[in-house]
Amino acid sequence: MSLISSPSRVLFFSTTLIGVFLATSSTSWITCWMGLELNLLSFIPIMSSNQNLYKSEAALKYFLIQALGSVIILSSAPTMIVTSNNSPEITIFVAALLKLGAAPLHFWFPAIMQGLPWPQCIMLMTLQKLAPLYLISYLHSSNNLVSFIFWASALSALVGGISGINQTLMRKLLAYSSINHLGWMLASLFCSTPVMFNYFIIYSLMTISVALILNISQMFHINHVISSSFKSSPLKLYLFLSLLSLGGLPPFLGFFPKLLVISVLTTQNNILWVSILLMSALLTLFFYVRITISSVTLLTPKSKFSTKAQPLKSNLPLAFTLVNFIPISGPMLTSPPF
Repeated sequence: MSLISSPSRVLFFSTTLIGVFLATSSTSWITCWMGLELNLLSFIPIMSSNQNLYKSEAALKYFLIQALGSVIILSSAPTMIVTSNNSPEITIFVAALLKLGAAPLHFWFPAIMQGLPWPQCIMLMTLQKLAPLYLISYLHSSNNLVSFIFWASALSALVGGISGINQTLMRKLLAYSSINHLGWMLASLFCSTPVMFNYFIIYSLMTISVALILNISQMFHINHVISSSFKSSPLKLYLFLSLLSLGGLPPFLGFFPKLLVISVLTTQNNILWVSILLMSALLTLFFYVRITISSVTLLTPKSKFSTKAQPLKSNLPLAFTLVNFIPISGPMLTSPPF
């Protein structure tokens, strides 16, 4: 179901954006909390869909988790005024990890993803992560906080890579891929806020390009991708190359933000951090390559999971996937005509 299918959804989507802007541009903890609450209360109605059998379960789980994170933030922020240690900031960091769905507090994220349609999954994987990430960037840097960021980043990267190998459902696969990218985003947040924002924008573009194709073809299982009758060969090619870009394979778009994070961490002599992130990147790239190779080499026209492709109403979603090929087309566009 489209997010702009009714005026009420347009209203709730607008207030969701307002909540994100309020949380990311606030100068006090109370206004930041208000932005998070406005974002939460606006996203709950968007999650409700008549086409979704698990809308009540997913919405209730999401509300309880996000409300718990908001309560922790609201109770921890005032204590920063009366205490001189870093314990309130650590508590706020843990609450932000809970809102993000980062490891080791990731248990709710794949389950809620599995109960949502693809448009709502796109919002959950992209827009809903921006405010908690900026919340972490507001915290004062200390040795304890850096240690917590390191362990959360390493665990998120490894959990997302290892858990995604055994998944056969595409929404859970992208959920664990998002957890893996959260590990990279936490590492980029340690580098600087502009590096994190750069990584978040490129990650959002890659995730949207993949989810749009899966939404067009109504694919929810790996066997749907492997044995599906695509409307056209370019659609299949765009999906596989977008998956490889999401996995960070050069020379696609997804490789360059990871290269930037690796270069900054290497300059700061964080070799162990870089090694863990690279290992996790190989794991995520493995299950994307596995899907691609299986789809190209296996022929199962009578599979019980086969599905017919939906007719394309617009070429805009396919045109959006071309952002993954910008690094390839860039040198070609700047080359001389002879």
